[in-house]
Amino acid sequence: MDLPEIRDAVERLRTQLARVVVGQENVVSLVLIALLSEGHVLIEGVPGTAKTLLAQTFARSLNLEFRRIQFTPDLMPGDVIGTNLFNFQTNQFALTKGPIFTEVLLADEINRTPPKTQAALLEAMQERSVTIDGTTYDLGPGFMVLATQNPIEQEGTYPLPEAQLDRFLVKLRMRYPTRDEEREIVSRHGRRTAMPKLDEFGLETVVDANFLAAARHAVGEILLSDEVMDFVVDVVRATREDASLAFGDSPRSSNMLAVASRALAVLSGRDYVIPDDVKQLAGPVLGHRIVLSPDAHVEGISALGVLKRILEKVPAPR
Repeated sequence: MDLPEIRDAVERLRTQLARVVVGQENVVSLVLIALLSEGHVLIEGVPGTAKTLLAQTFARSLNLEFRRIQFTPDLMPGDVIGTNLFNFQTNQFALTKGPIFTEVLLADEINRTPPKTQAALLEAMQERSVTIDGTTYDLGPGFMVLATQNPIEQEGTYPLPEAQLDRFLVKLRMRYPTRDEEREIVSRHGRRTAMPKLDEFGLETVVDANFLAAARHAVGEILLSDEVMDFVVDVVRATREDASLAFGDSPRSSNMLAVASRALAVLSGRDYVIPDDVKQLAGPVLGHRIVLSPDAHVEGISALGVLKRILEKVPAPR
């Protein structure tokens, strides 16, 4: 598949998303990078910043099967993945599939359910499969999770375990809109209190599953030179040696940073990755995986601040 063809499709997808979601250009770009990278997305933001609307518009534009799970404190793992129920008419157990059996899953307010239920997503996000009573069921190679969470400072939230965070390609933050953006939101959607109905926007299927599979294969073939590959590895390894961090990034992080950089190169019109691609994505890809040391917390050091320092220290290839 030609790279211009992929860029054209992505730009049409971006334009359609902008018809519904006002602003948030950086968030939209990173969601598109995750789409081309076969990655999962964690979106953090206060209620009312269009996190759910973005996910629904995204799935509708791809004509992919979409399901939503509202995570609550009483949600159980079986409510997510499904369970085997006994059928008294056939005297056999029959599988009742949970909502995780889909192509795009919206895990809404994922941090409002305890870690036990959050863990129901671990196998699905890593292996694209789930295991129920010893039997493994395939979810398909394109299975994608779009998860939303409220800021951890809000009441009724549970922090996501490190193993869960490590499976998200990127973590994004939905900011408040600017005044002009908020005025445009009111102009478009200020006629009712309910969420806008997507049918009113005349959304069309921009790409199908076959196009998406071919585009992802093409992204995987983007040139990552030995020098840039070394840069990716050195940046990730530097997080494990920084005194401000209790835990650095995992080896999985290196792979994810590499593939996301390839996708960014495509969106930038190149068939090769440059160091600036890696630098641009270091925060969204690596920031949520590292754990600050107690001293860093006391000193008010942020994860993004540590990454900025590391990027300044690790020499980039010319």
